[in-house]
Amino acid sequence: MDSVHQKLSGEVSPSRDLAPNLALPWVVRLRYGIVGGEAAILLGMTAAFHLGIPLFWTLATLAMVLASNLFLARKPAFSMAFPQQTLGAVFVLDTLFLTVLLGLTGGPANPFSLLYLVQITISAVVLAKVWRWALAALSTVCFGLLFPLHLPVPAFEGHHAAEGLSPHLVGMWVAFIVAAGLITFFTGKVSDELRDREHEVLTLQEKVSKNERLASLATLAAGAAHELGTPLGTIAIVSRELERYAATLADGGEMREDARLIRAEVERCRLILERMSAEGAEPVGEAPRSVRLADLVVRTVEQFPDPQRAFIRPDIPDEQAGAVLPVEAMIQSLAALIKNALDANAENENVVVRAAREGSQVVFMVADSGQGMPEAVLRRVAEPFFTTKEAGKGMGLGTFLVRTFAERLGGDLSFESVPGKGTTATLHLPVNSSGEDVYAVV
Repeated sequence: MDSVHQKLSGEVSPSRDLAPNLALPWVVRLRYGIVGGEAAILLGMTAAFHLGIPLFWTLATLAMVLASNLFLARKPAFSMAFPQQTLGAVFVLDTLFLTVLLGLTGGPANPFSLLYLVQITISAVVLAKVWRWALAALSTVCFGLLFPLHLPVPAFEGHHAAEGLSPHLVGMWVAFIVAAGLITFFTGKVSDELRDREHEVLTLQEKVSKNERLASLATLAAGAAHELGTPLGTIAIVSRELERYAATLADGGEMREDARLIRAEVERCRLILERMSAEGAEPVGEAPRSVRLADLVVRTVEQFPDPQRAFIRPDIPDEQAGAVLPVEAMIQSLAALIKNALDANAENENVVVRAAREGSQVVFMVADSGQGMPEAVLRRVAEPFFTTKEAGKGMGLGTFLVRTFAERLGGDLSFESVPGKGTTATLHLPVNSSGEDVYAVV
């Protein structure tokens, strides 16, 4: 639980702080594409329209962009340690390089001046306010400097040519495609990453909430164990006296059997309270160990009195199949599912308990023939303190605790129900939850 709080409070920052770290790898990849694309466009436009631009200096500028990107890719530790500063410096550098390229290829008449907006848009998504406004101001100044400081390219000076499209119009169209594609691709990738991180945060928050509820249940259980000790002791004494009194009566046989049953149930309650106390003091839970699935089901069925045991039908396809599980916790979880099935089952119908290995998982299925559950109940069946039973017959904690137990082992609990035909609870758990030899039980 502390580790979850640490992730929420320290490792997982707000989306504005996460964005630079998420964006940096994509910026590196994007710059490779930009260098290759701009080089192809320059060579293609020069060959197609004979623009007469200084190819050596333009390609040298692109080579400098490529060199800076290689340096950035080779120093991931530094860049990830200072993502805001690194991304801000990269965008400033790209703006300056773009200004040099535009100055060598027609200045403000070059239709690719539209690419200034790419850096501005990306910075608005991933950088802090200071960097955003600084980059916008730099782009504005650089674009303004292109008016007096540029090498003119006659082909870019007019929008129309005598025949067909002018290089300026073709360049405007290509520039729009490139800018739209870069902005859409990059902002989409960063947004997807941020949504994934937000989902992780919500998942962690849900785990924290579950742990807090379990902690409150542990406190409640400890208090109940402490408070119930005295009344249970009193009931045991009174039942013993009642049994002695019944022994003095000629027709006290039934009364004596009832008194013995009361004492037996009190002893069962005492053992449960002792187990609650012992397990509640152990923060890490029970250690997994090897066990046969058949033995596990048999021990679970033994938890129930004879009248209920008669309606439980084990189904073990492989009697020798085994798994490595927290045995006592597994027995209690499976017993909780069986108890719910018995409560919901139709009269004189059996509850089927199936245990089998399926690949790397062990699957327990508990099926009843009761009235089933409607969709609204099925969605809430594993919520804590949610129950459809009558008052005094359940607290609505059984399935919640079973699902929590399964998730802690890396498994899951699911329910299928058909109204009027019954419900099947399916518990999936890893065959080996500790790393020891799972075949030691065979």
